[in-house]
Amino acid sequence: MLTFSLIIQIVSGALLSLLILVHSPKGDGMASIGGASQLFSSQKGAEAGLNKVTTVCAAIFILTSILLGFHIIK
Repeated sequence: MLTFSLIIQIVSGALLSLLILVHSPKGDGMASIGGASQLFSSQKGAEAGLNKVTTVCAAIFILTSILLGFHIIK
């Protein structure tokens, strides 16, 4: 059970990192100076689905971290 939990935590951590990198940036940053911020507009439906998947992956990662950190799973 411990090995399974560790594998779930590693996979969810790697997936969470990738999902966060896929998210579009919310701020305009330096692109707002030249008006290039409107050039790469994202789709709202895809962003909402990506938010849900990221939330589920983060919840799984946090749950496994708590279970493994407090030695609940042995």
